[in-house]
Amino acid sequence: MNLNLPNWLTLSRIGVIPPLIALFYWDSPLAGWVSCGLFTIAGITDFFDGYLARARNEHSELGRMLDPIADKLLVASVILMLVAFGRAPLFAAVIILCRELLVSGLREFLAELRVGMPVSRLAKWKTVIQMVAIGFLLVGAAGPVFFHPAVTTVLIGEVLLWIAAVLTVVTGFDYLRLALKHVDGLPSESVAAPSATPRATDASRASAAR
Repeated sequence: MNLNLPNWLTLSRIGVIPPLIALFYWDSPLAGWVSCGLFTIAGITDFFDGYLARARNEHSELGRMLDPIADKLLVASVILMLVAFGRAPLFAAVIILCRELLVSGLREFLAELRVGMPVSRLAKWKTVIQMVAIGFLLVGAAGPVFFHPAVTTVLIGEVLLWIAAVLTVVTGFDYLRLALKHVDGLPSESVAAPSATPRATDASRASAAR
């Protein structure tokens, strides 16, 4: 295994999950701020592991495998704990988690066809809004009031999480539509495959990837 610095940063996002879960059982306003701090640091590593891998030319198959796994484990575990403790809207959480499962399945399917599924700009915005929402919800009632007594940290977190859930549906549909284009093309390709030469098969896969 190639455990370089970018990979250690990726692994740190998995390593921070147990402390984050434990902090939910610490009945203190400070716990929310500590949780938010740990989650924020973990989110920052998501940028720096990719940046350092490019800057230091330390790309690895291990890093490519771990990065999406670490992201999904971190977000899913925190969202589940927030819902379990009544600190996040259930249906927004269900939408977000179901979309993550859908996209993971679609990526696996398209990977078998050697077709890439690039992250859209809207999906990146969804991720940013989602991470900010989770940070607000982790702070919870210990957070300040903004502009008006009704505008609490919890309210802002819930609104942002619902915005992320809506964007989740939109981006999830875009990914599904991309995958269905290749599903429609499968019957004709499977018929031609037995008579195709290896070189022709490789060429067809390359054109599909483009």
